Amino acid sequence: MTRPDPHSFRDDTQPVVEHLSWDVRVDFGTRVLDAAADLRLRSAGAGPRGPRAPGLLDLDTRDLTIVSVTADGADAAFELGPADPVMGARLRIALPAAAAAVRIRYRTAPRSTALQWCTPEQTADGTHPFLYSQCQTIHARSMLPVQDTPAVRFSYDATLRVPAGLTALMSASALSAPDAGPGERGFRFAQRQAIPAYLLALAAGRLDGRETGPRSTVWAEPSQLAAAAWEFAEVEQILATAESLFGPYAWGRADLLVLPPSYPYGGMENPQLIFLTPTLIAGDRSLVTVVAHEIAHAWTGNLVTAASLDHFWVNEGFTIFAERAITTRMTGPDLTELRAAVGRADLETDLRYLAGQPELTRLRLDLRGIDPDVASSHVALEKGYLFLRAIAESAGAERFLGFLRDYLAAFRFRSVTGEEVVAFARERLPGAVDYDEWLYGTGLPPGAPAVSSPLLDAVLAIGQAAPGPDVAAAWSADEWQVYLAALRPPVPAGLLAELDRRYQLTASANPEILRLWLTAALNSGYPAAVPAAVDLLGRMGRLKFLRPLYDALAQNPDTRLLARECFERNRGRYHPIAVTVISTRLSQAGA
Repeated sequence: MTRPDPHSFRDDTQPVVEHLSWDVRVDFGTRVLDAAADLRLRSAGAGPRGPRAPGLLDLDTRDLTIVSVTADGADAAFELGPADPVMGARLRIALPAAAAAVRIRYRTAPRSTALQWCTPEQTADGTHPFLYSQCQTIHARSMLPVQDTPAVRFSYDATLRVPAGLTALMSASALSAPDAGPGERGFRFAQRQAIPAYLLALAAGRLDGRETGPRSTVWAEPSQLAAAAWEFAEVEQILATAESLFGPYAWGRADLLVLPPSYPYGGMENPQLIFLTPTLIAGDRSLVTVVAHEIAHAWTGNLVTAASLDHFWVNEGFTIFAERAITTRMTGPDLTELRAAVGRADLETDLRYLAGQPELTRLRLDLRGIDPDVASSHVALEKGYLFLRAIAESAGAERFLGFLRDYLAAFRFRSVTGEEVVAFARERLPGAVDYDEWLYGTGLPPGAPAVSSPLLDAVLAIGQAAPGPDVAAAWSADEWQVYLAALRPPVPAGLLAELDRRYQLTASANPEILRLWLTAALNSGYPAAVPAAVDLLGRMGRLKFLRPLYDALAQNPDTRLLARECFERNRGRYHPIAVTVISTRLSQAGA
């Protein structure tokens, strides 16, 4: 018996799920999915310790009620193990010899960590309820019994029945509608490419769509649709640029879905249906780099996938590098370097936060027994990016781009470890960097690439002073972000007051500018930032905003109690992932 993924009960000597047929009824009244999962199996063959364990199949679950299990049409014995606080419960099924299929009837729990059941009041329009999933990191198991590890990939088809008046979407192609009962509406989908469980996604709500290109439709609640369609109109240009760099797009459609404000991330790269936070609708297309990031994942993450979350940088570091390669071609190197500077500042903030846990600043992680949501940081993204940038600077840009294309071709539709990636790089780009130091070392290696451009240098030259009115008036949102990210608390109270008076930063309509401003102001003890931060924490559930603002409130003895009060007041609005992350951080801060 071997379990190569520390966050999965999957035994790699047992059969492997190769296709899922999923039948789901969505019940908003009970906040439950009533479902059946038909799993088609293939033999794992001989494992590293001999033949596969006969007659057993171990699946990952969390808070599922198992109603019945059959194998090849006959009742099958099953056992649901004790719940582990990180991994959930193992579902062990006794299989007849050479069983090729398993059917599991089950129900999810209202507290499913994969599902956010939004009331009408928690949506943009305020008229209909909304459901969406978030399966990354290890939450697919709370939505269906599955081998919830990125090392296993499967195709799927699904039938969803939702209340009449709602539209359902999935990370798959829409097919003809099935029959539905009274008061229901049916939808059918198929994902023909093999994907890991964390890329399975669904949403249901009052949604309208608008085409933005030959391969893309933007979906949103009706009140947000026009603004979202304008904001994200460059999808086809991003896709074409990415294809010129990395090769053909393998997923057909590249639709976008704007979710309610509680969505905990900037975006999620679900194939054929990218999820996006509404905080990206800034009215000036200044934040669409997140769209470029999620589209880049179609190659780096979806096409070639990290084998487990111990190797998460394989997904995120490559994707940050790919995102910035795309934006360099589309908007030029200067703006891309500004964004890289903000990313470097976010990384340095996380490195300071993780000073007492240096093992979490390695690229190659060991997350046994650790909740991967709590361990998440900018290390996988920005340190991973700097690792690849260091190789590219040593090998040369064109040579590295050739390596990247070879890498994507060699591991297409496969899941790989960081060690496999480094071995591939060593073979093709020997001696480019100290590969072991980057992979296993803590913090940043000496001589890590420096982010630099004339535009960036001009912003940083202002230092801990206020930009003049003429300079500030000419700044883009990216320049403001770089300036604010470079402010080092404690920022003098007079400078904070001057900046706020001149440029009304506490009232900024750009969420990224507001995040950086409030974080610097709170960490510097600026009282006017407190009510604005509390207001923002009550309106948005994106972890990129929640983490620094709650951290800043909790680290100040004068606002520590307020941090806990604010969290308890708003936790019902946040996604379960965000609740776990913020609750843990507040407890660690003594709040």
